[in-house]
Amino acid sequence: MSNVAQPRNPQTDHLLTPENAALVVIDYQPTQIHSVGSARASDIINNIVLVARTAKTFDLPVVLTTVNVATTRNQDTIPPLREVLSDVESIDRTTMNSWEDPAFVAAVERTGRKKLIMCALWTEVCLAFPAIDAMREGYEVYPVVDAVGGTSLLAHETALRRIEQQGAQLITIPQLICELQRDWARDETVREFSDLMFEARAFVGM
Repeated sequence: MSNVAQPRNPQTDHLLTPENAALVVIDYQPTQIHSVGSARASDIINNIVLVARTAKTFDLPVVLTTVNVATTRNQDTIPPLREVLSDVESIDRTTMNSWEDPAFVAAVERTGRKKLIMCALWTEVCLAFPAIDAMREGYEVYPVVDAVGGTSLLAHETALRRIEQQGAQLITIPQLICELQRDWARDETVREFSDLMFEARAFVGM
């Protein structure tokens, strides 16, 4: 009997893989960024850009949404993030809960993925509401805790507890990067993986 493990199916793997996951990015706009009280704005910006670069490295489908840009009540996605996701069509909406916007839900469904790596501002509203709804629809949700923020540390931590109780699987940026790479033999991404991990260590204080 061979001691060599058989390759796991990347589409049915219980862990995140480039073939079974999608990234959902919700409302990284100036007003939201600068009203976060649970982390520094510069850290939130650095970290969400790092998450987006990770998604591009591993060729994940990305759903990007904003709120109230068309109504002129809010500005568009912050430029550093928009630059990384320049080829991703942004979905603008008016609902606080993006899961109540049909175009957003349709975009998520079009990815064909049931594991959603979810980042949003704020944690207690634009992350919590769609995360809970998505899980009720049968999706697995992975909030990237060091790339999200709330209006206060209490609001952020309470929201994370709420969605975790509903079944969300909290994840950090280094864990996300390593879970998608998983094998040093994945030669096509190993250089980018190393660069991302080096930057993650700097940004998240490892």
